[in-house]
Amino acid sequence: MNDQAHINYTRIAEAIAYIQQNFKQQPHLDVVADVLHLSPAHFQRLFTEWAGTSPKKFLQFTSLEYAKSLLKDKQATLFDATFETGLSSTSRLHDLFITLEGMTPAEYQNGGQHLTINYSFASSFFGPLLIASTAKGICHLVFVEEEEIAKQELIAKFPQAKFIEQTDALQNQALQFFQSKTPDLHQIKLHLKGTDFQLKVWQSLLAIPMGELTTYGAIAQAIDNPKASRAVGTAIGSNPIAFLIPCHRVIQASGVFGNYMWGATRKTAIIGWEGAQVYGEPTFK
Repeated sequence: MNDQAHINYTRIAEAIAYIQQNFKQQPHLDVVADVLHLSPAHFQRLFTEWAGTSPKKFLQFTSLEYAKSLLKDKQATLFDATFETGLSSTSRLHDLFITLEGMTPAEYQNGGQHLTINYSFASSFFGPLLIASTAKGICHLVFVEEEEIAKQELIAKFPQAKFIEQTDALQNQALQFFQSKTPDLHQIKLHLKGTDFQLKVWQSLLAIPMGELTTYGAIAQAIDNPKASRAVGTAIGSNPIAFLIPCHRVIQASGVFGNYMWGATRKTAIIGWEGAQVYGEPTFK
């Protein structure tokens, strides 16, 4: 993604933030365009190109009532399948098999000693990224604001590892998610540093189909620990792999989207974009 594409995302993010703050007024296209200092025609074209749907429909996708309807209509069957059944055929990940491997106790305890980690910076529909990988899989993927800060945070997670700034085949494979709306992928491997509980929660997130939402309580039930909603929330907040492990699809039981490690506006943008890809131009009552 080039610099202009990132500028366009920044504009769309600003539009989404405005819509979030003023959704009760259902702001007209002209009003949002004026906030961005763009003509209505240019804003409509830019937004539709980026999101795959009109600003009006996107507003519906990201509204409280839409979130509630998804929870009401989908939650009953969302986790009927076991983890082994894989991802929904309605998902953009339908042709993808993701394997998740936890680091060994030794790797976990010694800060990545004897690990070689490749890392690189890249762009996406939703802002700049830092992605890192070991020989076994992607170990870190985050949205970044300042590259040097993001790099130091990565090093702090694996203080004993050897770091090489380069893009490898694993990273290129994962980055296809952010470079194409219809990536042709067959397998992505994740090599994660986490407790058994965290790994179980992160694994459960992979079962949420694209375009659907669930709650912290539903995740707790899915891992057979229904009283652990708070602990589930903490584990989700520690997710080291943005977007690929879709923690953005977990919202509050009320239907409010809630916070996100990489910004509430970005979470809203991703949810709305995914809904647009899966459901196109829906009809709302």
